[in-house]
Parts: sequence; C-alpha cells; structure tokens
Amino acid sequence: MDGRNGAGRCLPMSANTAEVTQRIAMKAVIANANGEVLLLRVADTDKAGGNAGKYGAPGGKLKPGEAWEEGLKREVKEETGLDIVVGRPLQVGEWRPVVQGRQLQIVAVFFACTSSTTEVKLSEENDAYAWVDLDSLGQIVRLEPDCTVVQNYLQGSYEKA
Repeated sequence: MDGRNGAGRCLPMSANTAEVTQRIAMKAVIANANGEVLLLRVADTDKAGGNAGKYGAPGGKLKPGEAWEEGLKREVKEETGLDIVVGRPLQVGEWRPVVQGRQLQIVAVFFACTSSTTEVKLSEENDAYAWVDLDSLGQIVRLEPDCTVVQNYLQGSYEKA
C-alpha cells in the first residue's frame, strides 16, 4: 500500500499503521499589500523535528474536536500575533516527520489569507520571519510542501484571496 507525499511521489506506508500518529493541520498563505507572503523560521526547540532554521507558512495542528477555521486562526494568532481573514483553500499537502522519536503523518490544508496588519509578533516556536516574493523565496531554506504552495501562489497558479 502506498501513500502520497506533498511532492506527489509515492512513499511506502508503515507496515504497522498503529505506529503512525496522524494529525490534521491548517496552514495560512498570508499575502501583504505588496503581494509578498509571510514565512516563519522554525526555532531550534525539541519540537522542531529536524526543521530548525527552515521557513514555512504559519499554522499548525488542530486540537481534537476543534473547528478547522478556528484552529487556523488560533495557530496564526499564536505564532504571529496576526488576526486573519481566511479565504479559499489552495492545496492539500502531506509530510511524515519523526518528532521526539514518534512517526507522524501530517495532512495539511493550505488557505489563502489576508490580515489588516503586517506587524508580526513571533512566539517561541519561531525565531524569525520574512515577507517573501518569488526572488527572495529562492534565497531561504524552506519547508515542504509549504514553500511549493507559496511559490505556486506567488506565480499566480491559484486564485488570490
């Protein structure tokens, strides 16, 4: 049995799926008035799962029973201090990190979003942020599938929020 990752390649499923913890995540592709998109750099913490120093879209895992839109707004507010307006879904992505010795399967929905302000206040999960365009996107270390989604958004592959 095969699973799909964010890049469309097939990855083998674990022989014992009981060993894999599934999570649902929501991610925000937040554009500013200049058409740049906000990315956050993952801080070097025990939750980083090998992603420290890489940039990705704000957002995170839903709490059990949490409504998806409220979870997305909560995660973005916690990570950036921004209040967002959620637009249309852009893409579904999947990744399978090992975090603290535990195999995860994270399925995320990326949404086009806007905010009335660009004044970012980072949480301890992230140690830097950048508003990127297509040129600057190629100059940073990026998480996937986040940055493929952001690149497609900046190239106009999706309808804007």
